[in-house]
Amino acid sequence: MCEKRGRRGHVRLAALCLIPVLCMASTAVSQGIARAEEQSIQLSKPQTDRNPFLQLLMKRESSRAFSSAPLPNAVLSNLLWAAAGISRPESGKRTAPTANNRQEIDVFAATAKGLYLYDAKANTLKPMLARDIREITGKQAFVKEAAVNLIYVADLAKSSAASEGDKTLYAAAATGFISQNVYLYCASEGLATVVRASIDRPALAEIMKLKPTQKIILAQSVGYPKK
Repeated sequence: MCEKRGRRGHVRLAALCLIPVLCMASTAVSQGIARAEEQSIQLSKPQTDRNPFLQLLMKRESSRAFSSAPLPNAVLSNLLWAAAGISRPESGKRTAPTANNRQEIDVFAATAKGLYLYDAKANTLKPMLARDIREITGKQAFVKEAAVNLIYVADLAKSSAASEGDKTLYAAAATGFISQNVYLYCASEGLATVVRASIDRPALAEIMKLKPTQKIILAQSVGYPKK
């Protein structure tokens, strides 16, 4: 038992008194770690041989070698619907989520025929430019070969209630969901695709005649694999 001796006390004696306490704390921590390890759960092997969706995830990959062959209308339609089409007509909600359903991401498609804006409600591609700007949608050489380059543009005005940092965060997250939808559709159809961040954004924004509130987030090349 430790006694208090004098007003100042004995520092050495106090230190000796702490040793059992520290030992007990160290033992408790060690026991806690051991219990946590004992509670680990070994998961079963993923059923990639039986689950079609898991098989699709196994096929998902990035490719940078494209054929210049155009995509048929049906394939292009399916691709854009997978990206950001309306999956619930009664509410207008899309195949990819956005914060508070703001739907601030516009999907543009640059093809050999020109630049188009995807209108999910009308299921149409609205012409924006009657020229081939595929080469300008990225800094890599392969972008001009891909049948279509999708450009994901966030209209930050639709997130006016959020802070500037949150606007960028929400737009980046939404674009990630959309691009992954495209990846999975391409995996299902045997198409090549790669999402890209290497873009001359000011130059592309000027050519696309974007508003000050519109910000290019990413682009994604899609096409048939190069043989």
